[in-house]
Amino acid sequence: MPQLNPAPWFAILVFSWMVFLAVIPAKVTAHTFPNTPNLQSAEKPKTDPWTWPWH
Repeated sequence: MPQLNPAPWFAILVFSWMVFLAVIPAKVTAHTFPNTPNLQSAEKPKTDPWTWPWH
């Protein structure tokens, strides 16, 4: 029964993991975000108090 012999399946497992570890990190690190974040100013915007009409 060939499925009980671990030699070819272990080699396939190791080779497939080597391929995944070689290809996937390159794809992940090459990912770029469509919008670059802009720095916000340190000063807070001036907010007006809310005038309640019934108060």
